[in-house]
Amino acid sequence: MLRGEAEAVLDDLRASTAFLTRLPPDWLGPTASERPDFRRAARVFPLTGVLVGAVGGGVLVIAVWLNIPTFVAAALAVLATMAFTGGLHEDGLADTLDGFGGGATPARKLEIMDDSRIGTFGVAAVVFSILLRVAALASLLPLGAFRAALVLIAAESVSRAAMVRLWQELPAARLGGLAHDTGPPDQQAMVVAMVIGLAVAVILVWPAIGFWAAMLAILLAVVATYIFTRLSYREIGGRTGDTLGASQQIAAVAFLIGAAAG
Repeated sequence: MLRGEAEAVLDDLRASTAFLTRLPPDWLGPTASERPDFRRAARVFPLTGVLVGAVGGGVLVIAVWLNIPTFVAAALAVLATMAFTGGLHEDGLADTLDGFGGGATPARKLEIMDDSRIGTFGVAAVVFSILLRVAALASLLPLGAFRAALVLIAAESVSRAAMVRLWQELPAARLGGLAHDTGPPDQQAMVVAMVIGLAVAVILVWPAIGFWAAMLAILLAVVATYIFTRLSYREIGGRTGDTLGASQQIAAVAFLIGAAAG
């Protein structure tokens, strides 16, 4: 039984990393099934976030070790996370903000979100997402590169848990597309993802920058996710793949700002 569960978790990690990063599906070995169960695999999204954050954190530590200026080092770390994920979530943020800002009706908003072209709202959203993450991360570097890297890892993990929360909470906004075809994660998967994200944040951020800073970072990420979830429901009546990516970006920005402010 334990072996079967371990194989299921490994399958979920393969599916999660193949979905959320540039890693190939077989990087952890051959898959046990042809069609991944993303509804179940969502439970390990925060673990994939740990991997993404570790890539960025490693770049951050190396950049500081090479005496690269603080802001540039932070920018390289954020760039590394974007390269590792292929800019997947930034793309979702841009499409979402273009739709929310440019459409007068839910149907029109969804139509704009489907357009591959990027507009003013989308450009501004991505620019500020990158700028705020870099600035917050740079402000943590005086505490030490390794500590700042731990905060980045936690931010990437918590923000993937935010994706699962929005995915499970809202109905699909349109027929077709991944968000509709796969269905939402079940309650158990959502709870597991929340627990993993919270555990990673507490274990890494508390020792790195203190208890209250960790609590503020978590609180801001939770509040930002809640507000964006309500906004998505009001604007388009549910979720799309783009709003999942946008929720990751928003939660990551909120978490890093909370950590820096704490």
